[in-house]
Amino acid sequence: MRPVVAVVGGSTCSPDQTVAAAMVGRLLAEAGAVILCGGLGGVMEAVAMGARAAVGGVTVGILPGPDPAAANQYIDVPIATGMGEMRNALIVRGAQAVIAIGGGVGTLSEIALALRIGTPVVGLHDSFEGKVDIPRVTSPAEAVRWALERARRVY
Repeated sequence: MRPVVAVVGGSTCSPDQTVAAAMVGRLLAEAGAVILCGGLGGVMEAVAMGARAAVGGVTVGILPGPDPAAANQYIDVPIATGMGEMRNALIVRGAQAVIAIGGGVGTLSEIALALRIGTPVVGLHDSFEGKVDIPRVTSPAEAVRWALERARRVY
């Protein structure tokens, strides 16, 4: 079974966050993981773009709206929920580990939900240092290694 790792972050992001997210996506895909995200722009688009650059990368976008066509161009499997922000719970519930990059209140809700249900979360240049107690790493490779180690413990 392939590990499922969610990557969460802002719908807009800095150039550094874009590069980090794309590298995380590529490394996860190369490791055979399925990448789960919100399917829209910003970090979500960057991670999916990175995954698409790797052979065999699979991206799943859990969309807030009812239209699967709203997914960014790098999403392989768009799941249109029509649930708005409540879809955040599906993202972290469906994942075996979560990597948080940058982000705002939506990302904060994903981190909180993941912590609440026991899904492991690691921060990579996330926006919540000093506010949320999660492990943090400084490179995409460290984030991917951390997430895959925890995801593989699930099965």
